[in-house]
Amino acid sequence: MNAQVCIAGGGPAGMMLGYLLGRAGIETCVLEKHADFLRDFRGDTVHPSTLQVMHELGLLQQFLQRPHSELRALSIEIGERSFKVADFRHIPAICRYTAIMPQWDFLNFLADKGRELPTLRVIMQAEVTGLIETDGRVVGVEATTPGGPLQLRAQLVIGCDGRSSTVRKAAGLAVEDLGSPIDVLWFRLSKQAGDPQQVLGRISRDSMLVTIDRDSYWQCAFVIVKGGIERVHADGLEAFRRRVAAAARFLANRVQELKSFDDIKLLSVSVDRLTTWWRPGLLCIGDAAHAMSPVGGVGINLAIQDAVATANLLAASLKSGSFKDQDLGRVQQRRLFPVKLIQRFQVLVQNRVLKPTVSGSVRELKVPWAIRLLDHSAWLRRWPAQLLGLGVRPEHVRSPH
Repeated sequence: MNAQVCIAGGGPAGMMLGYLLGRAGIETCVLEKHADFLRDFRGDTVHPSTLQVMHELGLLQQFLQRPHSELRALSIEIGERSFKVADFRHIPAICRYTAIMPQWDFLNFLADKGRELPTLRVIMQAEVTGLIETDGRVVGVEATTPGGPLQLRAQLVIGCDGRSSTVRKAAGLAVEDLGSPIDVLWFRLSKQAGDPQQVLGRISRDSMLVTIDRDSYWQCAFVIVKGGIERVHADGLEAFRRRVAAAARFLANRVQELKSFDDIKLLSVSVDRLTTWWRPGLLCIGDAAHAMSPVGGVGINLAIQDAVATANLLAASLKSGSFKDQDLGRVQQRRLFPVKLIQRFQVLVQNRVLKPTVSGSVRELKVPWAIRLLDHSAWLRRWPAQLLGLGVRPEHVRSPH
C-alpha cells in the first residue's frame, strides 16, 4: 500500500491528526493495532482546549450529543475539609467546562467523521512492528494484520503509538526519563443516591484517591508508591478495600464490589520526552514524544494540541508538494515549551505532594497556603482553570481544508 502520510496509532493524537490531514485533502492512513477503541482506564477529561478545536472544526454540537457530563469547577479534599481550587466558568473559551466522556466515545466520533473523508483511511487490527528505510530515511512501515503482513510506504510516517511507542524505538530516538515516584491503581465503584458532588482529589495523611464521575459509576484512581503493587497484593484485597474506604468514606458501603485484583488495573506512571522528536521521514507526537503523568489529566489534550500544531505546520507543504524533512523540526520547536513546562509542574507535584503522602512520611497534614488562597478567592480560581483547561500555548485550527 501507499499513502502520503502514515500515522501509527489511533489514539487521540493519531485520530485527530488523521482527521485534520484527511480534511486538508492529504492521502492519509491511520494504522490502529486494536480491533476497536473500547478500552477502559484512559483519559476521559476533554478539556476546553479540545472542545475549542472541535468547535473550530464545526463538529462541536454533534460531538456534545454523545453522552457526557460537565465539570465546571474543581475541588480537592484535604483531610476532613473540601477546598475549591479551579473554576472554568470565566475562561476565554467557547465551552467553559471540562467534558467527562469515555475516550472510546471520543475516538469513535473522530473515526466516524473521518470515514466521511475520501482521503483518510483507518485500518484497525494493523499493528506497526517496524520501519522501512532507504538511505537513512524512513519511507514507510511494516505491520501485522489478520490478513497477513502489510507494508505501507509513505512520504511521512508519524508515530502516535503511545508511551511504549514501537515507532520511536525502531527509529532509535533518544528518550530523557524524568522519573516518577508513583504508580496508579484504576478501578470502578458504583454511584449511589446521596453521593457527594464532584471532588476530584482526596488527600489524607497517607493516601491519595481520585474519583471521576462517569454518571453511572465512579472511576477511581488510587495512587501508590512506584513499584508498590507487590506490597498491595501481599497485604491482600481486604486491606486494599479498607484503604479505599478510609480515603473516601462515602465509598465504604460498596468496596466489596472489588471482587478480586482482576478488578484493579495498574498504570505504571512514567514522565519522559524525546530529546529529538524527528528524523528524516519520521515524526513523533503525543505520548510517543512525551509521556505525561496523570497529574492534571492533561495528556489527551496535550496530544491533541500536538496534532493541531502538526497539521498547521505541515499540511500546506504536504498538499503543495513542497514538504521538506527540515519542516519536522518546527513541530518540536513549537510544542517543546508547553511540554517542558507542564512536565516540570507534574514532577513537582509528584515529588512534593504525592510521594510524601503515599509513602506515609507525612506526620502532620497541612493545607498549603496557595490552596487556602484559592478557596477564599473566586477571582483567583479562574487562573488555574485557564492553565489546566487551555494549556500554556493553545493551538487553533489553521490547516487548509
